[in-house]
Amino acid sequence: MSTTVLMLASIGWSLAQTTDQTSTSDETSTKDKSDVEKRIDASAAVLNEVMEQKDKAIPEKIMGDAECVAVVPSMIKIAVGFGGSHGKGVATCRTANGWSAPAPFSITGGSWGLQIGGQAIDLVMLVMNEKGMHALLSSKFKVGADASAAAGPVGRAGEASTDWKMKAEVLTYSRARGLFAGIDLSGAKIAQDKDETRILYGKMVPFASILSGKVNPPNGSEAFLAAVRKYAHAAREQGSLTTPATSDTR
Repeated sequence: MSTTVLMLASIGWSLAQTTDQTSTSDETSTKDKSDVEKRIDASAAVLNEVMEQKDKAIPEKIMGDAECVAVVPSMIKIAVGFGGSHGKGVATCRTANGWSAPAPFSITGGSWGLQIGGQAIDLVMLVMNEKGMHALLSSKFKVGADASAAAGPVGRAGEASTDWKMKAEVLTYSRARGLFAGIDLSGAKIAQDKDETRILYGKMVPFASILSGKVNPPNGSEAFLAAVRKYAHAAREQGSLTTPATSDTR
């Protein structure tokens, strides 16, 4: 009798442990996905807030020519005195069917960390041509080496600037304490965040597959994609920096 009771108690304890572990795993997975979705929402908020400041925003014509848009909310400096910094964000690129699903990435390193002191900043990066887009699709590249970069022009004065077209595949911007300006990200390394990709899509999906439009946008990404579509579309309606092809009237 006592042996039977002990066996039943042991089985009950094992089942309880398994249930607890499953519950804990589910809670962790839910929290991880929630964190990724919050970062996507924060990226949308950064883009909206930046573009609403018309006199200090990314010029509409430049936004209209961007092939990819990447946002890092709350980039932080992690090594005082060494310029080391780290952040996580999401990127989307133009495809034949509109903007791609968001691709999680991380950005680390670069002497530019010295420019921000000890404060957190928001970053916005625009990939402006095919070469820059190929560098991003490679899932790992170094800003300034694999793709040339320049601090992007801002505001109305930036509308007339075309100097960046001669030297930059990527235009980079920062916002700190309400001040939005171009920033030099040379030396920073950008790579696909594989862990967050698995969390967001339920499996590992290559960076290039996401950014080339081969997967559908996951739940929780609409706010970010809507913000990108809104400003890129409005910019193209105003006319981009790309010279339009001359129509053949013969």
